Amino acid sequence: MAVKLRLAQQPEADELLGRSPLAALVGMLLDQQVPMEHAFTGPRTLADRLGADDLDAHRIAAADPEEFAALFAEKPAVHRYPGSMAKRVQQLCAYLVEHYDGDAEAVWRDAPDGRELLARLTALPGFGKQKSQIFLALLGKQFGVRPQGWRQAAGPYGEEGSFRSVADITGPESLTKVRAYKQEAKRAAKAAAVTDKG
Repeated sequence: MAVKLRLAQQPEADELLGRSPLAALVGMLLDQQVPMEHAFTGPRTLADRLGADDLDAHRIAAADPEEFAALFAEKPAVHRYPGSMAKRVQQLCAYLVEHYDGDAEAVWRDAPDGRELLARLTALPGFGKQKSQIFLALLGKQFGVRPQGWRQAAGPYGEEGSFRSVADITGPESLTKVRAYKQEAKRAAKAAAVTDKG
């Protein structure tokens, strides 16, 4: 079931994210130390460079690490840290192959409740608690994956009407609101750090 997303703010990239569970997971994995739109465009760029219409966990896990890293590093690079992020994407795909037969959607398809889903996401390579909660909120808010207790498991990211993360982005206007929230949070963290030192 395809979902209409606006995370990459680029139609072809968003179309892939909306129909490919693996692309959505890879986009979330890449979403660090680069602008969000760049991270979520990554899966489409990667699929194009692999000459495919979608990402395949078996194929990525089995790829030669050096060749795969070279795909990441081609200009424009998929991520500002192409070597380490290529490795992380391969680790994620290897885990999915080992535990879910390469089926990314199986991570959440039959999750009985929010706590179990959060545990499954947190077990994925490269997914800490915060990234897992954000992705869980994205699944609930935009993919309709709503096992019992999903909002609680997603923490503040699950709140209705919030503009905290990619889970809340449905277009340029909400993207601006999420950016403003993140900048305010950074400012508050800096101010708190200064106060702690004083």
